[in-house]
Amino acid sequence: MNDAITATTKVNLDGASSSDSEILTVLDVARFLRVPKSTVYKLARLGQLPASKIGKHWRFLRRDIHDWMHNRTQQG
Repeated sequence: MNDAITATTKVNLDGASSSDSEILTVLDVARFLRVPKSTVYKLARLGQLPASKIGKHWRFLRRDIHDWMHNRTQQG
């Protein structure tokens, strides 16, 4: 059942593969980065993590999070 819910959150507006343009929640990003949700909120609020705020909810594109992590690894 969770797979069905995940499948409905995938958007393909710009021709990218559906997994690249998958929309993630704060909890999804926190699990992916293995950090507390509070860290994700803080980084998003400070503009350090690529995010969009829709109403009171933060949303993230999987591709942007992967790119962000890759760029941080290269800088280190």
